Amino acid sequence: MAIINRIADFVDDMTAWRRDLHSHPETAFEETRTSAVVADKLREFGIDVHQGLAGTGVVGTLSVGDGPSIGLRADMDALPVLEANDFAHKSTTHGKMHACGHDGHTTMLLGAARYLSETRNFSGTVRFIFQPAEESEGGGRVMVEDGLFDLFPVDRVFGMHNWPEMDAGAMAMSAGSMMAAFDVFELTVTGRGAHAGMPHLGIDPVPVTAEIAIVLKQLTVTDVETSAAAVVTVTQIHGGDAWNVIPDQMVLRGTVRTFDAGVQDDVEAAINDIAKTVCERHDCSHELDYQRRYPATINETAATEAAALAAIDVVGPEKVDRNPTPSMGSEDFAFMLNEKPGCYVWLGNGGGGEAGCMLHNPGYDFNDDILGIGASYWARLVELELAESE
Repeated sequence: MAIINRIADFVDDMTAWRRDLHSHPETAFEETRTSAVVADKLREFGIDVHQGLAGTGVVGTLSVGDGPSIGLRADMDALPVLEANDFAHKSTTHGKMHACGHDGHTTMLLGAARYLSETRNFSGTVRFIFQPAEESEGGGRVMVEDGLFDLFPVDRVFGMHNWPEMDAGAMAMSAGSMMAAFDVFELTVTGRGAHAGMPHLGIDPVPVTAEIAIVLKQLTVTDVETSAAAVVTVTQIHGGDAWNVIPDQMVLRGTVRTFDAGVQDDVEAAINDIAKTVCERHDCSHELDYQRRYPATINETAATEAAALAAIDVVGPEKVDRNPTPSMGSEDFAFMLNEKPGCYVWLGNGGGGEAGCMLHNPGYDFNDDILGIGASYWARLVELELAESE
């Protein structure tokens, strides 16, 4: 692992920044303290700062000479998770924690900003994009809608996420599908309420909803090597308030993950058709609310090649996977990739399936040993993309 020497000099500083952010988690669109910390550090590094995009977003701009523009994005928000860790830098906010490593993402980009501002070994413009509300609330979409790329033009945009399933310091990227689209659905099944001891007088929506949930599971196609992949997961079933009452309605909720817009259309139609068929068979009615939250994260070929070259420079070719299996997780960085060519990469956090390393687990903690590697990747990417002409 080749951490750039100057970055290695201040890894201890980065560790302190990261642990401070971990101790003070803020959830979607509430990242007031976090954004202030980010803005203050960027100004300390001599970087122009704009605050307030998407409410709590921060964009730093560093220009050296003439050349193209490149955007580097890190997410800042935490999750509504009660932390189970008991180390010194654990969350000080009950019910909120950095369970996905956005504290590390923010820190690595700050580290790269410090280095690039000191060395200025490039020709062009770097936009350091610190985004709020990645977790389910679409802060990336809001930044784009608020004029991110109109106010801060870029030729390419890049993102990075830690990945516990990979060895610490390894990296992965591929052209095409990297992360799935994220849709949610809410299905309301209506029968006719009645006394639980006299079910023949009502139409019970409980078993009807259960039947629909079982049939929906059969829609899942897990071959992620093809664009036809789809995962349909029922995550909630709600209904009824009393032991002795058959409810009028049941509500079933879930999520859909796909890579292809055509498959997305097919799955939405199939959910509605299944609900209609099952409900009609049992004299119930249904109403489907289907929402498309995040598009699929699709990497552009040339930008992916640039990301791979930078990664190889930092960690070596043996630690760079050019053909990882796409993930059924999702990313609102996809909204930025819909506007500009770019690439989203994974950086190994280490630990595999251990609770302390799993994303969104109450025992998760970002691996501080990879802070210098991530910052070095960002720095090297800029130096290669915005190389000074001879």
